[in-house]
Amino acid sequence: MRFALVDANNFYVSCERLFAPQLEGRPVVILSNNDGCAVSRSAEAKALKIGMGTPYFQWQKLAKQQGVVVLSSNYALYGELSARMMRLLGRLSAAQEIYSIDESFLHIPVSGKEALRWGSAVRHRVRKELGLPVCVGMGPSKTLAKLCNHWAKKGRVAEGVCDWDSIPDNQKVQWLQDTPIDAVWGIGRKLGESLRRRNIQQIVDFLRADPVAIRQRYGIVLARTQQELQGISCLQLEQIPQKRQHIQCSRSFGQAVESLTDLEESLSVHTQRCAAKLRQDGQKAQGVQIQIRSSPHRGRYYSGVAFRPLANPSNHYQDLWQAVKAALAEAYRPGVRYIKSGILLNALQDVNMPETQSLFTPEDDAATPGDTQKKALADVLTLLQKRYGKAAPGFGVAGLRAERAWAMRAGNRSPRYLNAWSDIPVVRAG
Repeated sequence: MRFALVDANNFYVSCERLFAPQLEGRPVVILSNNDGCAVSRSAEAKALKIGMGTPYFQWQKLAKQQGVVVLSSNYALYGELSARMMRLLGRLSAAQEIYSIDESFLHIPVSGKEALRWGSAVRHRVRKELGLPVCVGMGPSKTLAKLCNHWAKKGRVAEGVCDWDSIPDNQKVQWLQDTPIDAVWGIGRKLGESLRRRNIQQIVDFLRADPVAIRQRYGIVLARTQQELQGISCLQLEQIPQKRQHIQCSRSFGQAVESLTDLEESLSVHTQRCAAKLRQDGQKAQGVQIQIRSSPHRGRYYSGVAFRPLANPSNHYQDLWQAVKAALAEAYRPGVRYIKSGILLNALQDVNMPETQSLFTPEDDAATPGDTQKKALADVLTLLQKRYGKAAPGFGVAGLRAERAWAMRAGNRSPRYLNAWSDIPVVRAG
C-alpha cells in the first residue's frame, strides 16, 4: 500500500484569492487572531522575508513600502473551503486521513507509472472544482509522502506532483543531501538542534545514523521515523479520528477589560463552544479549568487559574457554566486589565460510560427531569448549530449578535462569501 499527501498551497491566501483574483501576483499576508502575527503568506510575501509567526508591527512598515495586502483571518471561509476539499479528496480514494485543515493523506489506488498520472488528476480536479492550488507527494510511507510533498512545494518537480518511486536514485541521494533534517515530518526545531549537535545535519545523515543509537537516545517514535524514511511503513492511515483527551477554547480580547461581567461573557461563549465539541465527540467532562490573564508587557502581570470538578460528568452547558462561574470567582482579581480568557475541559470520558454515584448522593438524584430537559435543549441547539452555524441561538451572550468590548479585532477581514447571504458575490453579465 502506498500513500499520498495532498496539501493546499498557502491555504488561507489561496482561499482569499479565490474570491479576489486581483490578489494574484501580489504579496498577501493573513494575520492571526486580533491581527497579531503572520499565519499565511503568499510566495511573493515570502520573497520579502516576512517570516511565519512574526508580529505584524515588526514588518508593518515594510508592508506599506512594498504594497503588501494584509488581511484578517476569515475562519468561516477557510473552514468551509477545507470541508469541501476534504469531501472531494475522500471521493478520490478508498481510504482517507484528514490530517489538518489543508492536508489529507490518501491511499493511492493505482501502481507504477499510473501513480503520477493519478496525482496530477487529483491536483487538477481540486483546482477545477474548488479553485485551490495543491501539491501532491507520494511514497511507500506517510513520512516519505510528506517529504515528497515538501519537495513538490519547493519546485523540485514539475506540475506540483512528486512520487518517491519515480525519482531517479542519483537524484534521491542529491535531494536527501540537500534537505535539512528539520524538514522531516515530526522533527521540530528543538529535536533538529539536538540532532545537529550530533552531526546529523541533513536527511542523508539521519538515514546513515545507527538505528540502535537513535532508538536508545530518542525513543521509538524517532526510530520509526528513520524506518519510514527508508521506505518501511510504520504508520497507517487513521481513518477514525481519535477522541480528544481534552478540549480547550481561548481567545485574546480586542481590547483589555477589567470587569467581571466582561470576563463572564467571554467565558460563557467559550463554555458553549466547548459543550458543543463535547457533544460532537460523544464525550463528557469531569472537570473545568479556567484561565484569565493580563499582558506580560504592560504593567504588573497576572495570570489567574482555577479548577472545579463537576458533581457528575456532563456535556451540558448549564452544568459546565456553574463550574466555570465558581472557578472565575476564585481566579478574578479586581483592577487587573485582562487580555485573554480560556477554558480547558479535562478528564474526558465517553457519554455511554456509566456514572459512579457518590455514597452521599441519593439514588433518586442519578437521573432527574432536569437532566432530561438539559439533553432535549442540547439536542435542539445542536440541530440549530448544524443548520445555521454561528447565527444559531445560544445561551446568554453567546446568542447575541452585538459586538462586545472583548471581541477579537479583525479590522481587515474579507466578506463571508460562503457563510452569509449578504456577502455572497454577485456576478453581472453584459
